[in-house]
Amino acid sequence: MGFLRTIFVFLFFTFSVFSQNKKFTYTQFDIAFFIKGNPNRGETDPNGNTNNLWFLPDGLNSRIGYGIHQNKWVGLGIHSGVDWKWTDKLVVVPVFANLKLSPKIGDNTRITLQLALGKAIALGRGNLIGDYKKISLGIQTPDDLILFIEINNYTIPIYNQKDSGSISLGLSLVTF
Repeated sequence: MGFLRTIFVFLFFTFSVFSQNKKFTYTQFDIAFFIKGNPNRGETDPNGNTNNLWFLPDGLNSRIGYGIHQNKWVGLGIHSGVDWKWTDKLVVVPVFANLKLSPKIGDNTRITLQLALGKAIALGRGNLIGDYKKISLGIQTPDDLILFIEINNYTIPIYNQKDSGSISLGLSLVTF
């Protein structure tokens, strides 16, 4: 917990120092949907139709963040949002520090790796609070639109499980 507080104090100080010059800040908005494997793949329904889908949607998430960056290559920010997982009937609000690395792989294209660490709060479940971890890999276009795949983990005990995880696909818009 002391490490997390240190990160938040460092980010607050950094935002205060660079808040006068907008060239160092970014805003990021993400929207994604969770996916899960299709347990009924290959089965035929009573109408004679075969289910050939590999994956099914399993929820939605939306997040927004603010941070600092250096030449769009490395960024550090504070992010939050809402994750809604349908199968687990779980709504989570993660608040996390986000490290973003975006090296160029072409003239105007970047590959983006994001690592996050923070806390997750379950809504409507009493006082369920746990750790939140995220890793995301994506492709950033010249218009600063990122198409990504992401793996999340919440250490919130639910349904006799000590944690919950998910995979999601989504889009992110970054403004510098």
